[in-house]
Amino acid sequence: MEILAWILIGLSFAVAFVGLVYPIIPSVVFLVLGYILYGVFFSFNELTWLFWVIQILFVVLIFSADMLANAASVKRFGGTKPGLYGSTIGLLIGPFVIPVAGIILGPFLGAFLAELLISRKKPKDAFRAGIGSFVGLITSSIVKAILFVIMIIIFFFFI
Repeated sequence: MEILAWILIGLSFAVAFVGLVYPIIPSVVFLVLGYILYGVFFSFNELTWLFWVIQILFVVLIFSADMLANAASVKRFGGTKPGLYGSTIGLLIGPFVIPVAGIILGPFLGAFLAELLISRKKPKDAFRAGIGSFVGLITSSIVKAILFVIMIIIFFFFI
């Protein structure tokens, strides 16, 4: 039974990392699920209130970093609020419309089309905002991966 528990915990953590490249998956939820599975199969005694406070702070940091990386990147590349919103919509819809490639193309096309059609930017400027969205996605994913590793290290430190 112990082996099964660790397999489920490991799968939960693995799905969290898959969510970094497939943003439809709520990554942080799967990290927390791994912690809860540990508590259910073994014991919540090691997962003290300090552990949960630290993890909640990391969750807030992850959500903040995710939004800030995308917003800063789109803006840095000349994008506007419609471009940022288009990027977010493209991130959510892209993987469904274009499986696999939609993960990258969705945010890019969302920002590009929003800048082109709503902000009335020139195609060259709209393209730059789309590139900014892509850079933001990559930056955000790298930062989240680092934070996930730190969160898991903290988990093993407490157990």
